[in-house]
Amino acid sequence: MRIGIISDTHNDLYAIDQFLTVLESEKIQTIIHCGDMTRSATAEAFEDFEIHHVWGNGDLDTFGLQFAIQGCLPGSTSTLTYSTVLENQRLIALHGHDRKLLRSLIECGSYEYLFYGHTHHQELQRYGKTIIINPGALGGGFRSTHSYVILDLKSGETTFKTTA
Repeated sequence: MRIGIISDTHNDLYAIDQFLTVLESEKIQTIIHCGDMTRSATAEAFEDFEIHHVWGNGDLDTFGLQFAIQGCLPGSTSTLTYSTVLENQRLIALHGHDRKLLRSLIECGSYEYLFYGHTHHQELQRYGKTIIINPGALGGGFRSTHSYVILDLKSGETTFKTTA
């Protein structure tokens, strides 16, 4: 199973559309969004996908985001953190602006994968058995690089990509 991992889209519908076009062409249906979608109207772009969004410091209308994401494919969520098991791998996602929470989840050793955003910088590292991935920022006009990750949970292959 392959999933798309994004963060910090900041209502950049152009970059979101480019990302979703890649997912459609690669037949990927599941997205983990590590926060800072910022506006509930942006959630409509993801309506054909199962999306799991975690709240970032820029997601001020959490109720609106929860409601909008309910309109996406069944199973979609919008919460403070998101954890699940896919392909026998325990995953957790959070935004990362709460550094104490981020550090404790990294150090607890309960997850094979931890995804976070907030910094707008790509990261791939291992801490014990946990692989830590920050996809960088998909949106935001001040960034010249709009990045995301495609993760193959069966093989463990992690691919960082950028939009045009």
